[in-house]
Amino acid sequence: MAVDIRAPRAEDLLAVPGIELGFAEAGIRRNGRRDLMLMRCAPGTAAAGVFTRNAFAAAPVQVCRRHLSGARGIRALVVNAGNANCGTGAAGLAAALRTCERAAGLLGCAPEEVLPFSTGVILEPLPVDRIENALPGCVAALGPDRWLGAAEAIMTTDTVAKGVSRRATIGGATVTVTGIAKGVGMIEPDMATMLAFIATDANVSPECLNAMVKSVADRSFNRVTVDGDTSTNDSFILLATGRAAHAEIRQPGSAACRELEACVLEVARALAQAIARDGEGATKFITVQVEGARDEPEAVAVARSIANSPLVKTAFFASDPNLGRLIMAIGNAGIADLDVANVDLYIGDLAVISRGGRAASYSEEQGAAAMKPADIAVRVLLGRGTAATTVWTCDFSYEYVKINAEYRT
Repeated sequence: MAVDIRAPRAEDLLAVPGIELGFAEAGIRRNGRRDLMLMRCAPGTAAAGVFTRNAFAAAPVQVCRRHLSGARGIRALVVNAGNANCGTGAAGLAAALRTCERAAGLLGCAPEEVLPFSTGVILEPLPVDRIENALPGCVAALGPDRWLGAAEAIMTTDTVAKGVSRRATIGGATVTVTGIAKGVGMIEPDMATMLAFIATDANVSPECLNAMVKSVADRSFNRVTVDGDTSTNDSFILLATGRAAHAEIRQPGSAACRELEACVLEVARALAQAIARDGEGATKFITVQVEGARDEPEAVAVARSIANSPLVKTAFFASDPNLGRLIMAIGNAGIADLDVANVDLYIGDLAVISRGGRAASYSEEQGAAAMKPADIAVRVLLGRGTAATTVWTCDFSYEYVKINAEYRT
């Protein structure tokens, strides 16, 4: 039930020099679908990542953090769907490491140069033997133009594959940026039940890449929410193969770094919005813009309070102009000295709250009409300063409850 989103065509996802992808059916949760993906990276590929802040971080997240902090580069990513390998203790860590060892043996690299990722059911042992048996099929299928198949292989309850490509000119050279992601539920800023992998052939120093991945995450994936729940497996990895014909981008904040970051951010935001558009049971995509805050954290607090309110989200599903739910969410954002007499609220171009009260020109018929489209913008003006932010979310439908009630069946 995705909102105005279609799966990309294979030809829309551009090959990134130095990256190959393969996939296979491992039978991890269901037979008859691809559920294992391998990404091989050329020697010298730089990698940086951000991960969940959930205290129950899954075994693959723990291994990824360890491997990224080491001195070696990254030569491969292994991603399985159908099992999260979370809440599995020492056995789960051993399974994640075994996955790295098997992939490393097939690719001729060190286990520490492999990053493992898992998504799916929590608290179930990872069937690592099935992964080990299927990895040779992934290797045999490796190719530079297999991004769409890779995006399909990492899906769980997603209804469409998510992938985006962009190009930029940096230092006179053409640079490609391609990314894929999965995620539709248990989605909340500070990452989500979300896996996202973006690769570029740009030549970037590790210092610049590390700064970039955090900056991009904060302005894209950390601004999307479906249901307010932060998962245990959230991972966003940024890879740079260094194959583009331009001088190395060494300095964070340099002109070349800003140009590349703008291109990566465009890909990341498109993927993040796709996650909200494909939210479990979603019928509407909602952009929440907050302006006039004293600082960005204050703007984010208000935007998240609106975007995460079940009452607000169900009102949008029903196209019910219950203004009390919206002002309730603004008031619940934790701004102790908020002067509500300065607050304005719009749904699309329709003024619904003016100076803290119902706009004189507003009618319920107008409100219901403004809440009917599949794409809706909510704009809040706090009248306190110049800071602003945007958060993307979706509504709550009957289907959201059904999907999550039946997730394990």
